[in-house]
Amino acid sequence: MKSLTVILSGAGSSPCDDLAESKDPCALPNSFLAAILIAAIFLVTTSCGYHEVGHASALPPTIHSIAIPAFNSHSQTFRIEQLLTDAVIREFNTRTQFKVIHDTHQDADAVLKGTVLSATAAPLAYDAQTGRAVSALVTVSVQVTLTDSSGKVIFQNPAYLFHDEYEISADLPRFFEEDSPAVDRLSRDFARTLVSNILEAY
Repeated sequence: MKSLTVILSGAGSSPCDDLAESKDPCALPNSFLAAILIAAIFLVTTSCGYHEVGHASALPPTIHSIAIPAFNSHSQTFRIEQLLTDAVIREFNTRTQFKVIHDTHQDADAVLKGTVLSATAAPLAYDAQTGRAVSALVTVSVQVTLTDSSGKVIFQNPAYLFHDEYEISADLPRFFEEDSPAVDRLSRDFARTLVSNILEAY
């Protein structure tokens, strides 16, 4: 965004200086200057791409409802597909005005399907005293497809990759099995990133 600088007073040799003490024809009423300032700020801010939260106008206007059936999983990770499905549904409900249907529905304008290909957690840092891993790099790969009611692909990624660092409070092999803030955050982060990519990709 370009910055807007308005100088209302100051030293200089402009012929419009000391307007209050002269009858110079270039003098302008304060109300007129204020109107110009407001108009300029309006033009600058509206050109910066601001959008109203809760509207997903990036997708085709014919889409008003999205069916999101439970994700499938090719991973051995316990209930990862359930966590991600629930998080994606919540994200669509929170950020958009689409009617979200929790399973495959013939009346839906679009269907979002996902298959978890893999979910891994690799240790990053260890406790110096116990030797136990205290943080891990979690990587989740998901096949994602969004199609409209005619079967036309709107968004597709055969290997959508998400990864981030998380603190762990239990043994690393059981990271996905525990009901911890880290697992909840992982699900929310994945859903937020995926929904953003879908809405902005079209």
